[in-house]
Amino acid sequence: MAFNDMAHWRTQIFSQLLSIVTVLGIVAAVPSVALALHEGLMAIVLTDIAALAWLLGVWRARCLSYTARVVNLLAILYFVGVGLMVTVGPVSQVYLLAPPVLGAVLLGLWPALFALGLGAATVLALGLTGHARLYVTGMPEHALAPSLVVTLNFLCVGLLLTISSSALLQRLARSLKDLRSHAESLQHNRDRLAAVNAELRLTSAAVARLNEMVMIAEAVPGTAAEQPITFVNDAFLRRTGYTREELMGQSMRIMHGPLTDALEVQRVVEAMRRVESVTAELMNYTKSGEPYLVEMEMVPFADEGGTNTHWVVVGRDITERKRAADAIHNLAFYDVLTGLPNRRLLMDRLEHMLASAQRDQRCGAVIFIDLDHFKYINDARGHATGDSMLRKAAQRLTQLVRSDDTVARLGGDEFVVLLQNLGRDPDAATHAALAMAERIRDAIRKSFEIDGQSYTSSASIGVAVLPRGGQTVQDLLREADIAMYRAKAEGRNGVALFESTMRAEVERRLTMERDLSMALENGELQMHLQLQVSQDTTPVGAELLMRWRRADGTHVPPDIFIPVAEATGLIVPLGRWALRQACLAWLRLDAEGSALPLSVNVSPSQFRQADFVADVRTILEETGAPATQLIFEVTEGLLIENLDDTIERMHELAQLGIRFSIDDFGTGYSNLAYLKRMPLYELKIDRSFIHDMPGDANGTAIVQSIMAMAGHLGLRVVAEGVETHEQAAFLAEHGSPGMQGYLFARPMPLPDMIALLGTSADT
Repeated sequence: MAFNDMAHWRTQIFSQLLSIVTVLGIVAAVPSVALALHEGLMAIVLTDIAALAWLLGVWRARCLSYTARVVNLLAILYFVGVGLMVTVGPVSQVYLLAPPVLGAVLLGLWPALFALGLGAATVLALGLTGHARLYVTGMPEHALAPSLVVTLNFLCVGLLLTISSSALLQRLARSLKDLRSHAESLQHNRDRLAAVNAELRLTSAAVARLNEMVMIAEAVPGTAAEQPITFVNDAFLRRTGYTREELMGQSMRIMHGPLTDALEVQRVVEAMRRVESVTAELMNYTKSGEPYLVEMEMVPFADEGGTNTHWVVVGRDITERKRAADAIHNLAFYDVLTGLPNRRLLMDRLEHMLASAQRDQRCGAVIFIDLDHFKYINDARGHATGDSMLRKAAQRLTQLVRSDDTVARLGGDEFVVLLQNLGRDPDAATHAALAMAERIRDAIRKSFEIDGQSYTSSASIGVAVLPRGGQTVQDLLREADIAMYRAKAEGRNGVALFESTMRAEVERRLTMERDLSMALENGELQMHLQLQVSQDTTPVGAELLMRWRRADGTHVPPDIFIPVAEATGLIVPLGRWALRQACLAWLRLDAEGSALPLSVNVSPSQFRQADFVADVRTILEETGAPATQLIFEVTEGLLIENLDDTIERMHELAQLGIRFSIDDFGTGYSNLAYLKRMPLYELKIDRSFIHDMPGDANGTAIVQSIMAMAGHLGLRVVAEGVETHEQAAFLAEHGSPGMQGYLFARPMPLPDMIALLGTSADT
């Protein structure tokens, strides 16, 4: 039990008291027994011996309960008191006072009062019965009055001692209770303090081991005052490179440097002046001078009185996160190769520029730039060289424009320049935009030095001026693109200003592309044949020419829709269809007994298809037409790219039996060395040389030269565009080439050609 428990206290007192009483009983009983024996007082001897034996029994009987042992002790004292009252006299009544006093101490008030009442009754009974001599001076012995007087005095003294002892004991109990309460409160507070200390130790260890940087600084009044550092955690030390001793007492600004944003710092200071929390991003510096970006949150810490005493700063190093965000931003808005804004950022800036121009009525311009023949450099020298040229071109463009202008790369070899604030005068703005376009063209024309090699290029440039009513961002970019293609169509290396008529042309072109893609499915395309004759007008062959008759009955000239098909890639399926039609036409002519070699035009795009030879072989097998009766007409433009591959493919086709003719000879590729390497069958003299012959000396000389060269090379010659008898006669007299033109026959459908050949056979 606890030391402040009343029962425990009584037990301890009783144990000590019993031992003392036992010793005193032995010390007092031995001489008393000896003296009583000497005097022959056997009653006293028996009383002492019985009391001593009883006392020793109680002292040894530790198995009894506390209350039983106390009652036995009180009974012994009562027994001794009664015995001594009877044998010794009234003086022994003091023994009868011991049970109530000890009862009050060891058992409580009510047991003590019972013991006192028993003692008083015993005194009165002994006095009245005469067993004890109770006398009062002046009163007769053995009378009632002396017994009552003695008993009342016994009760009075007993009550005084008993109640005093009980009061003292109760006061002691309350004191012990208060002590116990204080002890429990103290223990509770000690437990709470231990828990708080443990929590503080845990918090301190956790803060010290946080990955986030933590700093605590003393709050010093005044916006200009330095806030000395009082605590930093391990993460702070690891990131900054300082030791804890180097930082204690230093200003929080010790980490600031040249790239720290002064405005952001001022915002933090203003929040501190208002004693408010604040979040900021600051460029801090390590002890070695390495900059790092930190995202910090500073909060005030107040004491119980509400006074701000410290600042707690939690920071996170966001350098890598910021770099990653910047990298993602660059990937989203900037071209990886050149570092220029990409299409997405260009459209955003163009939208802002257009809105500003429309609001302030200030002009601007969009310049669309395409590098001419860039693909040749890329294919010949590889993408590394092409990429270097694009980077150098981007640098030149950037150096030409003003700081508030934009140079962007759309992709491939296409760039766009946005010119802002060109004034309010549209004419002056147009002049300035065209002048800048010329400067750009001149800059691109300068040679590019790459890996010790010099490369030249040129640019086709389109210019669109803004603003105009109802103009959108997409409109502007499309207008500049249209103007660029006009510059390219006019021979490249030029500048074209967008005009409203260009849009109409583009719309017509788009409509034609759409209609042409459906013409084959709708059966609007036909193959007409134009007869080729010898000098005596004998049919020697025919050329198949594609014709387009719309559903509404209108005709689209070949020189209109063939370039569109070339530009859109539709020429490949159209060429495949034309080849099949040529095979079917020959089979029909053969069935009518009018078989002739047929010439069919093959575009460079179709010829360069990887599966072209396989397509030809498949069509021949499916139709059953003989390859020896087909002549593929190709232009000299086919020989500009990949000459070796082209010649190899021509030999593959020649092995099938296909013959080749160079169409429009003399108007294209000027290198004649290829004539010796190609498996050619004929040359077709372009109609432009025939048109003014024989009156034009130059044209006549060229025609004669071509026929002479063909004769030496063993090649057949066909003259296109023969429209007069004079032209036919001259050709018959100078080399007798095959002839093709309106003089002999216009292009016509296959049934008409069959009918014409039938008539020729009859005559």
